[in-house]
Amino acid sequence: MSWSKALRHSVLAGIMLSLPVALGACSFSPVYSGTLAAQPGLNLAYAKPTSRLQQIIYQELALRFGRSDSETAPLVTVSATGSAAEMMVTPTTNPAKPLMVTVTATLTITARDGSDTPPRSFTRSATADYTRSGQVMADNAAAENAAERAARSAAESLRLALLAALSR
Repeated sequence: MSWSKALRHSVLAGIMLSLPVALGACSFSPVYSGTLAAQPGLNLAYAKPTSRLQQIIYQELALRFGRSDSETAPLVTVSATGSAAEMMVTPTTNPAKPLMVTVTATLTITARDGSDTPPRSFTRSATADYTRSGQVMADNAAAENAAERAARSAAESLRLALLAALSR
């Protein structure tokens, strides 16, 4: 079916005129923006880290919640431990052995504003896998990397636990 030249121009003009109206009704904003993405600035003070795992957790929490130097800001202390375990039950002759690092972190928030608020405590664990190849330097680097990844995951889990507790 052939359209006349005038009809084609009319349809094309109608589409061109209605397109801006249709697109104007759309909002072009990121999905994770506005109030959904607003992270509360809790103005927390952090204790000094005594290990690399604690340092990573403190850095992640400070990045998300902010940091305060106020004497009355709630004090966050983190206790973190890491352990590695082989993932295979049966022995193998393959020199590449899979291992799993587990980091268990306990976050305690203590009020320092003179109130009788009891300390709040949250404990979370996270794991990360790595492979031991028999080369000492590579094995040590892989173990450190896996422990740091597990610490970051534990920090994210602690952050979510704190947000959930504050929303109640």
